[in-house]
Amino acid sequence: MKKNLMSILILALLVVNIVLTAIMMFSVTGAMKSTTALVGRIAAVLDLELNLGADETQLSIQDSAPYNIADAMTIPLKVGEDGEQHYVQIAVSIQMDKKHKDYKKFSETMAENESILKGEILEVVSSYTLEEFQNDTNGVQNEILARLRRLYNSDFIYKVVFSDVKVM
Repeated sequence: MKKNLMSILILALLVVNIVLTAIMMFSVTGAMKSTTALVGRIAAVLDLELNLGADETQLSIQDSAPYNIADAMTIPLKVGEDGEQHYVQIAVSIQMDKKHKDYKKFSETMAENESILKGEILEVVSSYTLEEFQNDTNGVQNEILARLRRLYNSDFIYKVVFSDVKVM
């Protein structure tokens, strides 16, 4: 009789343990979701990019629309340690997300604002020396991307691509 009573007591404790574990998991999951949302909002305010395991900047080709700056740009680079003036000739393509809510509004005026876009690209690229530009081309592209997002006050532009780079 004592063994049966003890088995029933252990079974009851196991059931209580499972119920409390389930309650704890649901409460932790809810708190984790709200914490993740809060961190995401803070990062958006600070204009940070969070990659939490997935690369969010990769879109399918159907969802992407390029805007190619008409002419290749020849930009003087900042004078480096060698004291020589160097130039870079680049063709720039701006990749836009067709599914973004701001795409339709801004994509129609990209050609009209091309001189402003070129000005932003010129300011960023000309602030680099030859060595800095060659060693951190992705950093240059990311800085241009950040400036264009700030200019449009939107993130419908998801990537800046240099399609042809010639250093002189």
